[in-house]
Amino acid sequence: MSVSDPAAPPLIALERIADGGFAEVEAGIDGDFESLVLYRDGGSVRGWLNICPHAGRRLDWAPGQFLKSKDGHLVCAAHGASFSLDDGGCVAGPCKGDRLRAVPLDVRDGSVYLAGSTL
Repeated sequence: MSVSDPAAPPLIALERIADGGFAEVEAGIDGDFESLVLYRDGGSVRGWLNICPHAGRRLDWAPGQFLKSKDGHLVCAAHGASFSLDDGGCVAGPCKGDRLRAVPLDVRDGSVYLAGSTL
């Protein structure tokens, strides 16, 4: 996976993602603009393509609105598949054993960037 512009601007300011919360952003990856789901855990952010491996649908129930189970998993709004926020692995539902496609990120200077992009 490669970023489309090595001098890409930040995806989002870290402060715009609640700790333990999600955000949706669009980014150029492999020549296409893709929707990403970002999850903040303190000062770190993990990201995945906003696509459920079960049926290829978006994970959010409305643009930028994601479900989190009481067990702390990201839940696909369409079919209820549950994904670990540690590694994107599907832990329950129709695609159990599959995983979300990870997007490498960097957090620096209070902003979130695609890994490999520079200022």
